[in-house]
Amino acid sequence: MQTLFKNQTILVTGGTGSWGNELVKQLLAKNPKEIRIFSRNEFTQVVMKHKFDNNKKLSFIIGDIRDKSALNEACRGVDFLFHLAALKHVPVCEDQPYEGLKTNVYGTQNVIEASIEQKVKKVIYISTDKAANPTNFYGFTKALGERLIIHANILTKETKFICVRGGNVLGTNGSVIHVFKDQIQNKSKVGITDKRMTRFFLTLEDAIKLLFKASYESIGGEIFVMKMPTCKIIDLANVLIEDSGKKNVKIVETGIRPGEKLHEILLTEYESNNTVIYDKEYYVILPSIKIEGLSEHYANYPPIDLDHYHSNHSLMSKEEIKDMLKKGGFI
Repeated sequence: MQTLFKNQTILVTGGTGSWGNELVKQLLAKNPKEIRIFSRNEFTQVVMKHKFDNNKKLSFIIGDIRDKSALNEACRGVDFLFHLAALKHVPVCEDQPYEGLKTNVYGTQNVIEASIEQKVKKVIYISTDKAANPTNFYGFTKALGERLIIHANILTKETKFICVRGGNVLGTNGSVIHVFKDQIQNKSKVGITDKRMTRFFLTLEDAIKLLFKASYESIGGEIFVMKMPTCKIIDLANVLIEDSGKKNVKIVETGIRPGEKLHEILLTEYESNNTVIYDKEYYVILPSIKIEGLSEHYANYPPIDLDHYHSNHSLMSKEEIKDMLKKGGFI
């Protein structure tokens, strides 16, 4: 399976972000023929091009997933497509829902249609815990994206579509880690919306490795749910404060923002009825719609023994949080 991407052409939408950079780095080690990075921002493309020393296997394409014709052209000759492009910040999507809809829903529809037209072998959609029981507009758009991706499997037999759902990834653009470290150094205080808040966390490197595993082993139509460590945000803040060595850093409670949850959820009570334990790293949610061969493929996997999968269960200790941050290179 490790040779899946060898001599293949791969397209990454939204590929200049943190996920895209790490994904491309790990893909290059698998000896692909070409990796196409499709995104809107020319500056981040130039930065990324220099970061990878103008690697000849990388092609940078300016474009927006809202533009079906540009996406269709980018998909020509593509074997695998990783769909990362999205408007991801909860407050932005709350304030400008039409923009979130156009990128996260209509853009995903364009990815599906272009992939089918160009006979891409497999499309991997990167989803989020906010798509499970969504309470904000971003979560609703990602939930719709999941449904569209799963449904796409009944539109064609030539292209397989899968979802990978995960929680927060440490150190990505806009990550709470960067925000907290900046606040500690420059303001001597950390703003937390609610001291009870918990979240799922994983290092970027580990997230991409899990993403590859789902890419290799999926057959199309399922949602792979990453099993992820959880922690209290206040514990994360305290570990960063202790590591900084600064004294008298205050923690200020600012109040939950519109659409923000106290605890995230990766798997809902409804979904647990159709979920199997894949292995020690993944659950797999099977769709409610009929996709040929899917239920048979997972028939011998044990059903999940949880009603739901919340971030306030099995919380990491401060020592475990410290180890995770060290592994990610943040302390």
